[in-house]
Amino acid sequence: MSSGTRAELYDFHGVQMTRPFTATWESVQKFQARPDDILIATYPKAGTTWVSCILDLLYFGQTDPERQTSIPIHDRVPFLEMAVSNPEKGINYIGVDLANELTTTPRLIKTHYPVQFVPKSFWEQNCKIVYVARNAKDNMVSYYHFDRMNTAQPAPGEWSDYFQRFLVGKMTWGSWYDHVNGWWQKKRNYSNLHYMFFEDLVENTDLEIDKLSRFLGLSVTPEIRQQITGQVQFDKMKKNDMTNYSTFGDVLDFKVSPFMRKGKVGDWKNHFTVAQNEKFDEDFQQKMMDPTLQFRTLI
Repeated sequence: MSSGTRAELYDFHGVQMTRPFTATWESVQKFQARPDDILIATYPKAGTTWVSCILDLLYFGQTDPERQTSIPIHDRVPFLEMAVSNPEKGINYIGVDLANELTTTPRLIKTHYPVQFVPKSFWEQNCKIVYVARNAKDNMVSYYHFDRMNTAQPAPGEWSDYFQRFLVGKMTWGSWYDHVNGWWQKKRNYSNLHYMFFEDLVENTDLEIDKLSRFLGLSVTPEIRQQITGQVQFDKMKKNDMTNYSTFGDVLDFKVSPFMRKGKVGDWKNHFTVAQNEKFDEDFQQKMMDPTLQFRTLI
């Protein structure tokens, strides 16, 4: 991708994608997962970095604290399908190569793939997978501001146009509805999948870390859990160069928006018009057909 250009969406195996996230498809599909690998899966802007940092602290916070201050989170937890090479912008990031080069045990790896795109070796090795879902309204707003500042993403256009695109799934990694529903259905027949909600993390981070620890089979004292909770507070992470993506080359334009913007529940109210909210609620009722998957009602 040359300087000044934006990636364009195209249909990739039935999902809207862009070249920076499909260029290494064959290598990613051949990726050999190990039984102790942990995959963090999310729709974009649903708490990926947050949970990545929590997992990194759970596993390495006590044994290798230096990595928290010396290695950016995007290198500690490689982004499996990302492939961006742009010397002009100071970036060369091939996620699958970084994942293969990890020396940690376990290897922590992140993806935004819909469930059907995940390399088969993760299922064959029965890897633990942590999925984080965020309510669609806040997710849309966060993704909009992210696309404004991320030159590796398609240009978002005006908010009203972006709103329409989100409803029909013309977003990188496809439809939010398909994503959260697809992973929820997988949870029914794959016991090593822990499904979390962004809103629960906001409300009680300590409790969610406790649940996550138990899923992972980790014995974590209340003191260490509280310590981790303190370290992953949004304002701290936003100011931390090892977590806020400020070291990720010029592909991200921080003059437009920070990578970590607000991290709050309910920010959609500052963007949605009354008519948009009504239209969204109607669309949501039609598409969220599974009553067992419940997102908090945001009035």
